[in-house]
Amino acid sequence: MKTSLIKKIITPLLAVAVLLLMVAWLAGSFDEKISPDLLDNKHLKVSIDENELYTVRYSKETVLEPVSASIEAKQATIISSRILARIEKINVRAGDTVQKGDVLIELEQSDLQSQASQVKEQINGLEARYQEAKKNLERASELYKKKLVSAFDLDKSKADFQSVSAEFTAARQAYKQAKTTLSYATITSPINGKVVDRFSEPGDTAQPGNKLLALYNPISLRIEANVREQLAIPLKQGQSIDVEIPSINRKLVAEVEEIVPAANTGSRSFLIKANIPFNEEFMPGMYARILIPSKEQRVIYLPIEKVEQVGQLEFVWVLNNSELQRRFIRIGKSNIENMVKVISGLHEGDIIANTQESPR
Repeated sequence: MKTSLIKKIITPLLAVAVLLLMVAWLAGSFDEKISPDLLDNKHLKVSIDENELYTVRYSKETVLEPVSASIEAKQATIISSRILARIEKINVRAGDTVQKGDVLIELEQSDLQSQASQVKEQINGLEARYQEAKKNLERASELYKKKLVSAFDLDKSKADFQSVSAEFTAARQAYKQAKTTLSYATITSPINGKVVDRFSEPGDTAQPGNKLLALYNPISLRIEANVREQLAIPLKQGQSIDVEIPSINRKLVAEVEEIVPAANTGSRSFLIKANIPFNEEFMPGMYARILIPSKEQRVIYLPIEKVEQVGQLEFVWVLNNSELQRRFIRIGKSNIENMVKVISGLHEGDIIANTQESPR
């Protein structure tokens, strides 16, 4: 009975003890520990070139604040009809390139041509009456001088001539108006550009003021952004600013063309417009970012050859009290060729050395 009880107690204790020993062994508790930050000459052979020591110094860098922007067309137009007529033909579609004067839309012209022809015939009839009234006035004037007609007859001839002359002039003006209205049936492009979209199809009725096509000039594209007042006020017309187009991975320099001199009361921001160079890949409405100088900060730059890497970690060798120490650092993007920006891990005055390591 006692033997059975002892087995029940000792067996679990032995199992737990063996398990703890295995865990300790797997965790490396029985291995020799080496300090990770000090250079141990038992494991590494190090040579230092005094001429290649680099002393860390702070430098000033302007912080660029990204502001959301968009590409817009400076020269854009909406095509609409000036008359009420049925659309007979549309010669372009979205994406087509057009030149100034190209025929875009043709409207029904039969009624307008009939009106113009009718007015033209009225002009022909009035012209004959005009010539007749003019000759009658000339004859009446000659006869009146010879005392063969009375002043009443002369006045009547003058009145007839003036009446026909007025009708003749009105008819000619009506003909000009009819020809002008007829010209509205052929809609041409007012600019060199590209068709953004078309909003009607042949057979639809074009109404005055309703949009039919949208055009823009691709050469006149620019960047527009609402910039908060603290950043917008220091900007000057003609100043160069950096621009990024993330969708096509493009970076370029734009020139501030216009600063609208009134802030948006809701967002307390100013509308900034900047010219950009022509690029076939740019289209209105694309997302962009403008990088505006906001403040200056102190940063550390190192020559890229001073930085070494182990796995995904970067480190440098720092000379401290005649001893070399491996110091891990965090680096960021650099705008300077062959230099790397250090975000953390170093301070001004640190001395960085080049080392050559080899196994013992």
